[in-house]
Amino acid sequence: MTNHLPRGRREVTRRRALTACAVVALCALTAAVPAAAASRAAPTAPKPVPSSAHHLSLPAPTGRYRVGEVDLHLVDRTRPDPWHSARSRRELMVSVFYPAAHTTGRPAAPYMLPAAASHFADVTANGYLDLHIPSGRADWARTVTHVTRSAPVSAGRAGRLPVVLYSPGLGEPRTWGTAMAADLAGRGYAVVTVDHTYESPEVEFPDGSLATLTLPSDADAFLRKALAVRVADTRFVLDRLKELNSGRNPDAEGQPLPDGLAGALNLAEVGMFGHSMGGTAAALAMGADHRITAGIDMDGNLTYLDGSLMPVARHGLDRPLLLMGKDGKTDTGPGWQAFRAHTPGWNRQLILRGSEHASFTDAEALVPQLRLPRCAQTDDIGTIDPATAIRTNEAYVSAYFDHWLRGRSGRLLQGPSPRYPDMLFVR
Repeated sequence: MTNHLPRGRREVTRRRALTACAVVALCALTAAVPAAAASRAAPTAPKPVPSSAHHLSLPAPTGRYRVGEVDLHLVDRTRPDPWHSARSRRELMVSVFYPAAHTTGRPAAPYMLPAAASHFADVTANGYLDLHIPSGRADWARTVTHVTRSAPVSAGRAGRLPVVLYSPGLGEPRTWGTAMAADLAGRGYAVVTVDHTYESPEVEFPDGSLATLTLPSDADAFLRKALAVRVADTRFVLDRLKELNSGRNPDAEGQPLPDGLAGALNLAEVGMFGHSMGGTAAALAMGADHRITAGIDMDGNLTYLDGSLMPVARHGLDRPLLLMGKDGKTDTGPGWQAFRAHTPGWNRQLILRGSEHASFTDAEALVPQLRLPRCAQTDDIGTIDPATAIRTNEAYVSAYFDHWLRGRSGRLLQGPSPRYPDMLFVR
Protein backbone atom coordinates (compact mmCIF):
# COMPACT_ATOMS: atom_id res chain seq x y z
CA MET A 1 0.00 0.00 0.00
CA THR A 2 2.75 2.45 0.93
CA ASN A 3 4.37 2.32 -2.49
CA HIS A 4 1.17 3.55 -4.13
CA LEU A 5 0.96 6.69 -2.02
CA PRO A 6 2.33 10.09 -3.04
CA ARG A 7 5.92 10.60 -1.97
CA GLY A 8 5.08 12.89 0.98
CA ARG A 9 2.34 10.56 2.21
CA ARG A 10 4.67 7.55 1.82
CA GLU A 11 7.21 9.24 4.09
CA VAL A 12 4.61 9.98 6.77
CA THR A 13 3.31 6.40 6.57
CA ARG A 14 6.83 4.96 6.69
CA ARG A 15 7.64 6.93 9.81
CA ARG A 16 4.34 5.98 11.44
CA ALA A 17 5.16 2.32 10.76
CA LEU A 18 8.55 2.68 12.44
CA THR A 19 7.30 4.40 15.56
CA ALA A 20 4.55 4.18 18.11
CA CYS A 21 5.22 7.58 19.63
CA ALA A 22 4.19 11.12 18.74
CA VAL A 23 7.87 12.09 18.91
CA VAL A 24 8.11 11.08 15.26
CA ALA A 25 4.88 12.92 14.50
CA LEU A 26 6.59 15.93 16.03
CA CYS A 27 9.48 15.57 13.60
CA ALA A 28 7.01 15.39 10.72
CA LEU A 29 5.22 18.51 11.95
CA THR A 30 8.39 20.54 12.35
CA ALA A 31 9.58 19.52 8.91
CA ALA A 32 6.29 20.33 7.23
CA VAL A 33 5.11 23.48 9.00
CA PRO A 34 7.08 26.63 9.90
CA ALA A 35 7.49 27.47 13.56
CA ALA A 36 4.61 29.50 14.97
CA ALA A 37 4.17 31.71 17.99
CA ALA A 38 1.69 30.83 20.68
CA SER A 39 -1.77 31.92 19.64
CA ARG A 40 -5.01 32.65 21.47
CA ALA A 41 -7.58 34.05 19.11
CA ALA A 42 -10.62 36.09 20.10
CA PRO A 43 -14.02 34.44 19.66
CA THR A 44 -15.11 34.03 16.05
CA ALA A 45 -18.06 32.30 14.46
CA PRO A 46 -17.14 28.71 13.55
CA LYS A 47 -17.48 27.67 9.93
CA PRO A 48 -20.83 26.11 9.06
CA VAL A 49 -20.81 22.33 8.78
CA PRO A 50 -22.28 20.86 5.57
CA SER A 51 -25.68 19.24 6.01
CA SER A 52 -24.23 16.08 4.48
CA ALA A 53 -21.65 15.71 7.29
CA HIS A 54 -21.73 12.41 9.17
CA HIS A 55 -23.19 12.51 12.67
CA LEU A 56 -20.83 10.34 14.67
CA SER A 57 -21.34 8.49 17.94
CA LEU A 58 -19.02 7.15 20.60
CA PRO A 59 -19.75 3.74 22.13
CA ALA A 60 -21.99 3.84 25.19
CA PRO A 61 -20.19 3.37 28.52
CA THR A 62 -20.40 -0.22 29.72
CA GLY A 63 -20.51 0.37 33.48
CA ARG A 64 -23.53 0.33 35.76
CA TYR A 65 -23.75 4.13 36.11
CA ARG A 66 -24.89 6.90 33.85
CA VAL A 67 -22.12 9.42 33.21
CA GLY A 68 -22.00 13.15 33.95
CA GLU A 69 -19.34 15.69 32.94
CA VAL A 70 -18.30 19.22 33.79
CA ASP A 71 -15.62 21.41 32.23
CA LEU A 72 -13.40 23.46 34.51
CA HIS A 73 -11.27 26.50 33.67
CA LEU A 74 -8.26 26.33 35.99
CA VAL A 75 -5.82 29.24 36.45
CA ASP A 76 -2.40 28.82 38.04
CA ARG A 77 -1.55 32.27 39.36
CA THR A 78 1.86 31.14 40.60
CA ARG A 79 3.15 30.06 37.18
CA PRO A 80 3.57 32.15 34.01
CA ASP A 81 2.56 30.37 30.85
CA PRO A 82 5.71 28.60 29.58
CA TRP A 83 4.65 28.85 25.93
CA HIS A 84 3.25 32.39 25.85
CA SER A 85 5.54 34.98 27.45
CA ALA A 86 2.83 37.66 27.42
CA ARG A 87 0.61 35.64 29.74
CA SER A 88 1.51 35.84 33.43
CA ARG A 89 -0.71 32.89 34.44
CA ARG A 90 -0.96 29.34 33.22
CA GLU A 91 -4.55 28.51 32.18
CA LEU A 92 -5.92 25.03 31.55
CA MET A 93 -9.20 23.47 30.53
CA VAL A 94 -10.08 20.10 32.03
CA SER A 95 -13.15 17.88 31.93
CA VAL A 96 -14.31 15.82 34.90
CA PHE A 97 -16.32 12.67 34.09
CA TYR A 98 -18.13 10.90 36.94
CA PRO A 99 -20.99 8.49 37.72
CA ALA A 100 -24.27 10.39 37.64
CA ALA A 101 -27.27 9.84 39.90
CA HIS A 102 -29.73 10.77 37.17
CA THR A 103 -29.64 12.67 33.88
CA THR A 104 -33.27 13.66 33.32
CA GLY A 105 -33.69 17.22 32.11
CA ARG A 106 -29.96 17.80 31.67
CA PRO A 107 -28.33 18.64 28.32
CA ALA A 108 -26.00 16.24 26.56
CA ALA A 109 -22.31 17.03 26.95
CA PRO A 110 -20.82 18.12 23.61
CA TYR A 111 -17.87 16.23 22.19
CA MET A 112 -16.16 19.45 21.13
CA LEU A 113 -17.14 23.08 21.53
CA PRO A 114 -17.89 24.91 18.26
CA ALA A 115 -14.62 26.81 17.73
CA ALA A 116 -12.51 23.83 18.78
CA ALA A 117 -14.51 21.54 16.48
CA SER A 118 -14.00 23.88 13.54
CA HIS A 119 -10.23 24.00 14.13
CA PHE A 120 -10.10 20.23 14.59
CA ALA A 121 -11.83 19.75 11.23
CA ASP A 122 -9.69 22.32 9.39
CA VAL A 123 -6.29 21.64 10.93
CA THR A 124 -5.97 18.86 13.46
CA ALA A 125 -7.71 15.84 11.89
CA ASN A 126 -5.51 15.74 8.81
CA GLY A 127 -2.69 18.18 9.56
CA TYR A 128 -1.66 16.68 12.90
CA LEU A 129 -3.38 13.29 13.17
CA ASP A 130 -3.17 12.36 9.46
CA LEU A 131 -6.63 10.79 9.48
CA HIS A 132 -7.23 11.24 5.72
CA ILE A 133 -10.73 12.66 6.26
CA PRO A 134 -12.33 14.57 3.34
CA SER A 135 -13.32 18.13 4.16
CA GLY A 136 -16.79 18.43 5.64
CA ARG A 137 -17.16 14.68 6.20
CA ALA A 138 -17.75 14.88 9.98
CA ASP A 139 -19.68 17.14 12.35
CA TRP A 140 -17.34 16.90 15.34
CA ALA A 141 -19.32 19.24 17.58
CA ARG A 142 -22.42 17.05 17.32
CA THR A 143 -20.73 13.72 17.97
CA VAL A 144 -22.87 11.76 20.46
CA THR A 145 -21.02 11.15 23.73
CA HIS A 146 -23.64 9.36 25.92
CA VAL A 147 -22.56 11.82 28.63
CA THR A 148 -24.73 14.41 30.38
CA ARG A 149 -23.51 17.87 31.36
CA SER A 150 -23.48 18.78 35.07
CA ALA A 151 -25.72 15.94 36.24
CA PRO A 152 -25.68 15.29 40.01
CA VAL A 153 -23.01 12.88 41.21
CA SER A 154 -23.94 9.35 42.23
CA ALA A 155 -21.29 9.19 44.93
CA GLY A 156 -23.74 7.78 47.46
CA ARG A 157 -24.14 4.51 45.55
CA ALA A 158 -20.70 4.48 43.93
CA GLY A 159 -18.84 5.38 47.14
CA ARG A 160 -15.99 7.87 47.12
CA LEU A 161 -14.56 7.93 43.64
CA PRO A 162 -10.99 6.94 42.80
CA VAL A 163 -9.51 9.61 40.53
CA VAL A 164 -7.87 8.92 37.17
CA LEU A 165 -6.13 11.63 35.11
CA TYR A 166 -5.82 11.50 31.31
CA SER A 167 -3.18 13.24 29.20
CA PRO A 168 -3.64 13.15 25.39
CA GLY A 169 -1.03 12.62 22.71
CA LEU A 170 0.83 15.34 20.87
CA GLY A 171 -1.51 16.96 18.37
CA GLU A 172 -4.56 15.48 20.12
CA PRO A 173 -7.18 17.37 22.15
CA ARG A 174 -8.31 15.98 25.49
CA THR A 175 -11.62 15.07 23.85
CA TRP A 176 -9.82 12.39 21.80
CA GLY A 177 -9.92 10.18 24.92
CA THR A 178 -13.60 10.70 25.75
CA ALA A 179 -14.78 7.13 25.15
CA MET A 180 -12.34 5.61 27.64
CA ALA A 181 -12.90 8.42 30.16
CA ALA A 182 -16.67 7.92 30.00
CA ASP A 183 -16.37 4.15 30.28
CA LEU A 184 -14.26 4.42 33.42
CA ALA A 185 -16.67 6.98 34.89
CA GLY A 186 -19.56 4.58 34.26
CA ARG A 187 -17.66 2.03 36.34
CA GLY A 188 -17.41 4.39 39.31
CA TYR A 189 -14.36 6.58 38.71
CA ALA A 190 -13.84 10.31 38.49
CA VAL A 191 -11.80 10.83 35.32
CA VAL A 192 -10.12 14.17 34.63
CA THR A 193 -8.99 14.82 31.06
CA VAL A 194 -6.46 17.63 30.64
CA ASP A 195 -5.64 19.90 27.70
CA HIS A 196 -2.07 21.21 27.85
CA THR A 197 -2.63 24.73 26.52
CA TYR A 198 -0.54 25.83 23.49
CA GLU A 199 0.65 22.26 23.05
CA SER A 200 -2.85 20.86 22.56
CA PRO A 201 -3.99 21.55 18.98
CA GLU A 202 -6.96 23.61 20.15
CA VAL A 203 -8.31 24.64 23.54
CA GLU A 204 -11.56 26.58 23.71
CA PHE A 205 -12.07 28.70 26.83
CA PRO A 206 -15.39 29.81 28.33
CA ASP A 207 -15.19 33.22 26.63
CA GLY A 208 -15.00 31.49 23.25
CA SER A 209 -11.34 32.28 22.66
CA LEU A 210 -9.23 29.54 21.12
CA ALA A 211 -5.63 28.72 22.07
CA THR A 212 -3.81 26.71 19.42
CA LEU A 213 -0.67 24.62 19.19
CA THR A 214 2.74 26.29 19.26
CA LEU A 215 4.82 24.52 16.61
CA PRO A 216 8.49 24.19 17.52
CA SER A 217 11.62 25.03 15.57
CA ASP A 218 13.75 22.68 17.69
CA ALA A 219 11.99 19.32 18.06
CA ASP A 220 14.21 17.92 20.82
CA ALA A 221 14.01 21.06 22.97
CA PHE A 222 10.25 21.15 22.42
CA LEU A 223 9.81 17.56 23.51
CA ARG A 224 11.80 17.99 26.71
CA LYS A 225 10.03 21.22 27.60
CA ALA A 226 6.59 19.89 26.73
CA LEU A 227 7.01 16.87 29.00
CA ALA A 228 8.24 19.05 31.88
CA VAL A 229 5.22 21.33 31.38
CA ARG A 230 2.84 18.35 31.35
CA VAL A 231 4.25 17.11 34.64
CA ALA A 232 3.79 20.58 36.16
CA ASP A 233 0.25 20.77 34.74
CA THR A 234 -0.56 17.39 36.30
CA ARG A 235 0.65 18.43 39.73
CA PHE A 236 -1.34 21.66 39.49
CA VAL A 237 -4.52 19.80 38.51
CA LEU A 238 -4.12 17.47 41.49
CA ASP A 239 -3.76 20.50 43.77
CA ARG A 240 -6.96 22.00 42.38
CA LEU A 241 -8.82 18.71 42.79
CA LYS A 242 -7.90 18.78 46.46
CA GLU A 243 -9.45 22.26 46.69
CA LEU A 244 -12.58 21.07 44.88
CA ASN A 245 -12.92 18.09 47.18
CA SER A 246 -12.71 20.33 50.24
CA GLY A 247 -15.67 22.38 49.01
CA ARG A 248 -13.92 25.24 47.25
CA ASN A 249 -14.76 25.90 43.61
CA PRO A 250 -11.56 26.03 41.50
CA ASP A 251 -13.31 27.16 38.32
CA ALA A 252 -12.05 30.60 37.24
CA GLU A 253 -15.56 31.76 36.33
CA GLY A 254 -17.08 30.29 39.47
CA GLN A 255 -19.60 28.23 37.52
CA PRO A 256 -21.75 26.02 39.77
CA LEU A 257 -20.34 22.54 40.27
CA PRO A 258 -22.48 19.41 39.89
CA ASP A 259 -24.36 18.51 43.06
CA GLY A 260 -22.35 16.09 45.14
CA LEU A 261 -18.99 16.54 43.40
CA ALA A 262 -17.30 18.26 46.34
CA GLY A 263 -16.24 15.59 48.79
CA ALA A 264 -16.91 12.74 46.36
CA LEU A 265 -13.28 12.22 45.28
CA ASN A 266 -10.95 9.68 46.84
CA LEU A 267 -7.63 11.47 46.36
CA ALA A 268 -5.80 8.75 48.27
CA GLU A 269 -6.33 6.55 45.20
CA VAL A 270 -5.13 8.37 42.07
CA GLY A 271 -4.21 6.84 38.73
CA MET A 272 -3.10 8.33 35.44
CA PHE A 273 -3.10 7.17 31.85
CA GLY A 274 -2.31 8.75 28.54
CA HIS A 275 -1.80 8.08 24.86
CA SER A 276 1.48 8.59 23.02
CA MET A 277 3.15 11.66 24.55
CA GLY A 278 0.38 11.54 27.15
CA GLY A 279 1.49 8.04 28.10
CA THR A 280 5.04 9.30 28.42
CA ALA A 281 3.76 12.15 30.60
CA ALA A 282 1.88 9.68 32.81
CA ALA A 283 5.09 7.75 33.48
CA LEU A 284 7.11 10.90 34.15
CA ALA A 285 4.40 12.38 36.38
CA MET A 286 4.46 9.20 38.46
CA GLY A 287 8.20 9.66 38.88
CA ALA A 288 7.68 13.25 40.04
CA ASP A 289 4.55 12.94 42.19
CA HIS A 290 3.89 10.09 44.60
CA ARG A 291 0.23 11.02 44.80
CA ILE A 292 -0.19 8.97 41.61
CA THR A 293 -0.52 5.34 42.67
CA ALA A 294 -0.67 3.58 39.28
CA GLY A 295 -0.31 4.53 35.62
CA ILE A 296 -0.80 3.32 32.05
CA ASP A 297 1.41 4.33 29.14
CA MET A 298 -0.48 3.76 25.88
CA ASP A 299 2.14 3.58 23.14
CA GLY A 300 4.28 6.43 24.46
CA ASN A 301 8.05 6.40 24.13
CA LEU A 302 10.41 6.56 27.12
CA THR A 303 13.41 7.82 25.13
CA TYR A 304 14.22 11.28 23.83
CA LEU A 305 14.77 12.09 20.17
CA ASP A 306 18.50 11.42 20.46
CA GLY A 307 17.80 7.93 21.79
CA SER A 308 18.80 8.70 25.38
CA LEU A 309 16.64 7.23 28.12
CA MET A 310 14.16 9.36 30.02
CA PRO A 311 14.61 9.36 33.83
CA VAL A 312 11.80 6.87 34.40
CA ALA A 313 13.46 4.43 31.98
CA ARG A 314 16.87 4.89 33.63
CA HIS A 315 15.64 4.47 37.19
CA GLY A 316 12.30 2.63 36.98
CA LEU A 317 9.37 3.20 39.33
CA ASP A 318 8.39 1.99 42.77
CA ARG A 319 4.72 1.84 41.75
CA PRO A 320 2.95 -0.15 39.00
CA LEU A 321 2.97 0.97 35.37
CA LEU A 322 1.21 -0.85 32.54
CA LEU A 323 2.62 -0.52 29.01
CA MET A 324 0.06 -0.97 26.21
CA GLY A 325 1.50 -0.93 22.70
CA LYS A 326 0.52 -1.14 19.06
CA ASP A 327 1.26 -4.13 16.89
CA GLY A 328 4.18 -4.27 14.45
CA LYS A 329 7.40 -2.29 14.30
CA THR A 330 7.88 0.36 16.95
CA ASP A 331 10.64 2.44 18.49
CA THR A 332 9.27 2.16 22.03
CA GLY A 333 11.39 -0.96 22.53
CA PRO A 334 14.62 0.47 24.04
CA GLY A 335 12.86 2.74 26.52
CA TRP A 336 10.28 0.17 27.54
CA GLN A 337 12.90 -2.57 27.92
CA ALA A 338 15.08 -0.29 30.06
CA PHE A 339 12.12 0.69 32.22
CA ARG A 340 11.18 -2.93 32.83
CA ALA A 341 14.78 -3.89 33.59
CA HIS A 342 15.07 -1.08 36.14
CA THR A 343 11.67 -1.68 37.78
CA PRO A 344 11.85 -4.62 40.20
CA GLY A 345 8.19 -4.28 41.16
CA TRP A 346 4.99 -4.88 39.19
CA ASN A 347 4.94 -4.00 35.49
CA ARG A 348 3.42 -5.50 32.36
CA GLN A 349 3.79 -4.94 28.64
CA LEU A 350 0.85 -5.72 26.36
CA ILE A 351 0.41 -5.59 22.58
CA LEU A 352 -3.00 -5.21 20.96
CA ARG A 353 -2.88 -7.51 17.95
CA GLY A 354 -3.65 -5.82 14.63
CA SER A 355 -3.70 -2.33 16.16
CA GLU A 356 -2.16 0.96 15.06
CA HIS A 357 -0.99 3.93 17.11
CA ALA A 358 -4.43 5.57 17.16
CA SER A 359 -6.22 2.39 18.27
CA PHE A 360 -6.02 3.56 21.90
CA THR A 361 -8.00 6.75 21.16
CA ASP A 362 -11.49 7.68 19.98
CA ALA A 363 -10.23 7.15 16.43
CA GLU A 364 -10.97 3.44 16.90
CA ALA A 365 -14.67 4.21 17.32
CA LEU A 366 -15.05 7.24 15.02
CA VAL A 367 -12.91 6.48 11.97
CA PRO A 368 -15.01 3.44 10.90
CA GLN A 369 -18.09 5.69 10.77
CA LEU A 370 -16.44 8.02 8.24
CA ARG A 371 -16.59 5.53 5.35
CA LEU A 372 -12.97 6.02 4.37
CA PRO A 373 -11.18 3.79 1.86
CA ARG A 374 -10.02 0.56 3.45
CA CYS A 375 -6.32 1.44 3.14
CA ALA A 376 -6.89 4.79 4.86
CA GLN A 377 -8.81 3.19 7.72
CA THR A 378 -6.18 0.51 8.35
CA ASP A 379 -3.45 3.15 8.22
CA ASP A 380 -5.28 4.99 11.01
CA ILE A 381 -6.47 2.17 13.28
CA GLY A 382 -4.99 -1.07 11.94
CA THR A 383 -6.73 -4.28 10.93
CA ILE A 384 -8.28 -5.32 14.25
CA ASP A 385 -12.06 -5.27 14.37
CA PRO A 386 -12.90 -1.87 15.93
CA ALA A 387 -15.51 -3.21 18.36
CA THR A 388 -13.02 -5.85 19.51
CA ALA A 389 -10.30 -3.25 20.02
CA ILE A 390 -12.60 -1.01 22.08
CA ARG A 391 -13.92 -3.87 24.20
CA THR A 392 -10.41 -5.23 24.81
CA ASN A 393 -8.90 -1.85 25.72
CA GLU A 394 -11.75 -1.07 28.12
CA ALA A 395 -11.43 -4.46 29.81
CA TYR A 396 -7.71 -4.13 30.51
CA VAL A 397 -7.74 -0.48 31.52
CA SER A 398 -10.63 -0.99 33.94
CA ALA A 399 -9.15 -4.23 35.33
CA TYR A 400 -5.85 -2.46 35.93
CA PHE A 401 -7.29 0.48 37.83
CA ASP A 402 -9.78 -1.77 39.65
CA HIS A 403 -6.86 -3.82 40.92
CA TRP A 404 -4.48 -1.03 41.93
CA LEU A 405 -6.95 1.64 43.06
CA ARG A 406 -9.74 -0.55 44.47
CA GLY A 407 -7.97 -3.72 45.53
CA ARG A 408 -10.03 -5.95 43.26
CA SER A 409 -8.86 -9.09 41.49
CA GLY A 410 -6.05 -8.58 38.99
CA ARG A 411 -6.56 -11.96 37.33
CA LEU A 412 -6.92 -10.46 33.85
CA LEU A 413 -3.48 -8.87 34.24
CA GLN A 414 -1.74 -12.13 35.09
CA GLY A 415 -1.61 -13.62 31.61
CA PRO A 416 -3.43 -14.22 28.29
CA SER A 417 -7.20 -14.56 28.47
CA PRO A 418 -9.40 -16.59 26.08
CA ARG A 419 -11.99 -13.83 26.39
CA TYR A 420 -9.56 -11.32 24.88
CA PRO A 421 -7.32 -13.26 22.50
CA ASP A 422 -6.11 -10.11 20.75
CA MET A 423 -4.21 -8.85 23.79
CA LEU A 424 -0.73 -10.32 23.83
CA PHE A 425 1.57 -10.37 26.87
CA VAL A 426 5.25 -9.56 26.35
CA ARG A 427 7.51 -11.48 28.71
